[in-house]
Amino acid sequence: MSATLTALPQAGFPVRAHRWLKLLAHLGRGLATVSFRFPAWDMAQRAAVSQQWSAQLLTIMGIEVKLTGQPPGLYPANTFLIANHVSWLDIFALNSVTVSRFVAKREIRQWPVIGMLVARAGTLFIDRSNRRDALRVNEILASSLREGDCMAVFPEGTTSDGTSVLPFKASLFDSAVQAGSTVQPVGLRYCRRDGTLVPEAAYVGEVTFLQSVRRMIAAEGLCIEIRFSEPICGVGHTRFTLAQSAERAVRRALNLSCETPDTVVGIPDGRQDAGR
Repeated sequence: MSATLTALPQAGFPVRAHRWLKLLAHLGRGLATVSFRFPAWDMAQRAAVSQQWSAQLLTIMGIEVKLTGQPPGLYPANTFLIANHVSWLDIFALNSVTVSRFVAKREIRQWPVIGMLVARAGTLFIDRSNRRDALRVNEILASSLREGDCMAVFPEGTTSDGTSVLPFKASLFDSAVQAGSTVQPVGLRYCRRDGTLVPEAAYVGEVTFLQSVRRMIAAEGLCIEIRFSEPICGVGHTRFTLAQSAERAVRRALNLSCETPDTVVGIPDGRQDAGR
């Protein structure tokens, strides 16, 4: 894959500089909010502010959101939201419509500013190199879902270039089975305004986080399509059948082949990480 975002027009220097300044200020305000105001707010207030902040982030970066399907609401109770994973922007794109608490790889906690921001916003971090850590996260997920939270997972366990959906890992679906949750599949697609897929927008391979941010800042005409599928009831499923049903729903949403037999993975693979 090309090291530069050649598939999209590039913004001029004044536009890029303006976006950088606004982005840094926006990140600073977000960090102050989650550090000093979130502790005093209830979940409804946090969700409303998170949605607004995430939508503003995408606007600052010049990214348009195109929505299809029926979102489940701002912060739907006992909902397990799952999506294919393309970019670090996926979290903010999803939160601009339906706010969730996310499960992400532990390395994200160390990212400058973003790591502190998502940690203080309630993100759960998982060590993908430790198979036992999935048990710990599952217990937290199941408890949070029962208490009425909306939790989100990227079941591929790593990012793809957006042209395909990788096999879903079934391990964290156990929490949705335990809690009898509603599973909400979502397809994410990065494209031009005419709908043409832009795999260069993906955060994959040897691209660093800063390089990816620079690409997004420089891009003109980038859209994120958020495609909500019909929800799936977790009752009566095993984690494997639930993961397979969710994977097929995401594939259908993205107009990809739904032939996924024997692709669901039961145990996290240490070579792959949620969030990258």
